Amino acid sequence: MLVEIVRQSLATLWAHKLRSFLTMFGIAWGVGSLLLLVGLGEGFRSGQDKQLRNLGQDIMFTFPGRIPGVEGSTQSGRMYHLTYGDYLAVREEARNIKFISPVLNREDIRAVSDYGSTNGQVFGVATEYNQIRNVPVGPGRWFNEQDSRENRRVAVVGWELLKNMFPDRPAVGSSILLNGYSFDVIGVLSKVGQDGNNGTNARIFIPIEIMRNLFPLKDKNSEDAISFLNYRPLAPTLDIVAKNEVHRVIARRHGFDPRLEDAFGDWDTIEDNKRVAKIFNAMDWFLGVVGVVTLGLGAIGIINIMLVSVTERTREIGLRKALGATHRAILTQFFVEGAFLTALSGGIGLAITTALVAGLAALPAPEGFDTPRIVPASAAIAIFSLAVAGIAAGLYPARQAALLPPVEALRQE
Repeated sequence: MLVEIVRQSLATLWAHKLRSFLTMFGIAWGVGSLLLLVGLGEGFRSGQDKQLRNLGQDIMFTFPGRIPGVEGSTQSGRMYHLTYGDYLAVREEARNIKFISPVLNREDIRAVSDYGSTNGQVFGVATEYNQIRNVPVGPGRWFNEQDSRENRRVAVVGWELLKNMFPDRPAVGSSILLNGYSFDVIGVLSKVGQDGNNGTNARIFIPIEIMRNLFPLKDKNSEDAISFLNYRPLAPTLDIVAKNEVHRVIARRHGFDPRLEDAFGDWDTIEDNKRVAKIFNAMDWFLGVVGVVTLGLGAIGIINIMLVSVTERTREIGLRKALGATHRAILTQFFVEGAFLTALSGGIGLAITTALVAGLAALPAPEGFDTPRIVPASAAIAIFSLAVAGIAAGLYPARQAALLPPVEALRQE
């Protein structure tokens, strides 16, 4: 009986090709539109996540600012420098910091190898720096505590600098001169960022102890100074607590109120991530609403076509009842027709959208954007929603027609 009902359903769909095509098109369009819109939102979110991961994970920066003579005044005050002693004090006293590194940055140091020379940023950092920032070492290694204790002149070179300093030659094991001082290259950074335009690629990293001795800051009153502090809190939820600890230690050592906002220049990537997440959540909601509206329009088309289809077949239902068809058999046929149309059309919409997304994945994505991706939950919700709409639109009038006496059903035009 079920096989016969399925055969009759397929025969009916084939007999009304245009109507079946329009119904299938509405379902496929609704499913594809919802998946593509949600996929675009996920592509934006994924691209931003990748861009932030290129910088590092849960990173916080503290820069020196201006100590105002009068609170709130921007016209008076004095500049100050963070010092290596500040770093040691924060590392010792702050209880909510997982990793911390001072950064001493110079951009006026000439780097010379046996094959060429270049100007790049030289960063003096602690060994924990690679636990804070994204500095993936390809060939070679990152410097360690023993390098720092023994004051070894070692360097890790950024990927971009290899073009001028070691063209088509291995860098690890070679030596370079930084303002005339010899350093052994112990590692080379892999390319950071999609297009290699991340600033880390053009840097040379050396131990902070060597940097302080050979290349201190040249600013006035900058003895023992560092450029800024990089650190990670114990957990992302402790970012504000960790920042306040850093502020209290530095303010105490330099003699000012830690609540003075102008005295610090902070960059909290955790807070940035939260703001970006809110933006993308709002974007997901917007795209989702647009997709649901599109899905609803598709559902209205399906309902309209199914209602017309069943109404036109009222005489057929009466004839089948006169020949002995049961109420259940009639409803089963319309259920099978609706389910088949929805499953096939939803599958077609999913396949077309998947092929489109695969084609977009083959194209170069702009910086900060990832190719859209299919969200399985969205596909399931879209197909299920349209299935419910299509099946309900077929079953309700079919049930009404099946409840009529055969003579009344046969009289319908």
